[in-house]
Amino acid sequence: MIAAVSDALIAALLAPCCACCRNPLENPTLGAVCAECWASIPLPSEPLCEICGDTLSSWRSGSDAERRCSRCQRTHRAITCGRSIGPYEAALRDIVHALKYERRRSVARPLGALMMRAGAQVLDGADFAVPVPLHLYRHYTRGFNQAAELAAHIGLPVVHALRRRRATTTQTDLPEGQRHANVRGAFRLRRRIPAGAVVVVVDDVSTTGATVDACARVLLEGGAREVRALTAARAAARLP
Repeated sequence: MIAAVSDALIAALLAPCCACCRNPLENPTLGAVCAECWASIPLPSEPLCEICGDTLSSWRSGSDAERRCSRCQRTHRAITCGRSIGPYEAALRDIVHALKYERRRSVARPLGALMMRAGAQVLDGADFAVPVPLHLYRHYTRGFNQAAELAAHIGLPVVHALRRRRATTTQTDLPEGQRHANVRGAFRLRRRIPAGAVVVVVDDVSTTGATVDACARVLLEGGAREVRALTAARAAARLP
C-alpha cells in the first residue's frame, strides 16, 4: 500500500519518464526503466562463440574453430570465456547509457541480475570479480565507476585489483585496428592476486574485447590462473 501510494504521488508530482521509451513510469519507485523495456531485452542463445560470446550464424561442425568467431580464430585472447547480455542497441543501449551518462545508478542492480543470467558459465567456479577501472580524472568527473556498480550485483566478491595508469581514448571512437594499441600498457596491478584465482573482469560495454584482454593479461601476470569477462553489452554482433 505504501509503495502504491508513493508511486502515485511521484507520478503525479514529478511525472518521471522511462529512461528508454520516455513514457511516464507507472511505478517510479521501482527504478528508472519501465517493466516493458526490461522485458524487451532478449538473453543470448546458442550458437555463441565459446571465447567472446558473440553470436555465430551456425555451428557447422564440432571443431574448436567452428565454435569461435572469426576474430577469436585469428587473435590470441587472454580471456578464456566472455559473455554479455546482448548487443549494444535498442533498450539495452539506452539502459547502459542511462547508467553511464545520466547517472541512473538504480539500473545497475537489474542489469547485474541480467548479467548473472547471461553469464552463468562465466561466473561458475569464479573466485571474484574485478571491475575495469576508470582513469582518476574520469572517475572524478563522472562521480562513480559504472563497471564497479555492475560488478557489485553479479554475485561475486569484488576486488579492485587494477588501476588505470593513463587516460585512454574511448574505444568506440577508434578504428578496430587501433583499439588494442590504445589500451596496451594502460593498466597496472593495484593489489596482489591470490595465486591460482579464477577472475571475472567486468565492464559495461565490450567493443572488440581489447580492454578486457588488456586487463586479463595484467591479472594473469599477477598470478591469476584464468580470467573471464562479463559485460552488460557488446558493441556489435560479429560474423563467424
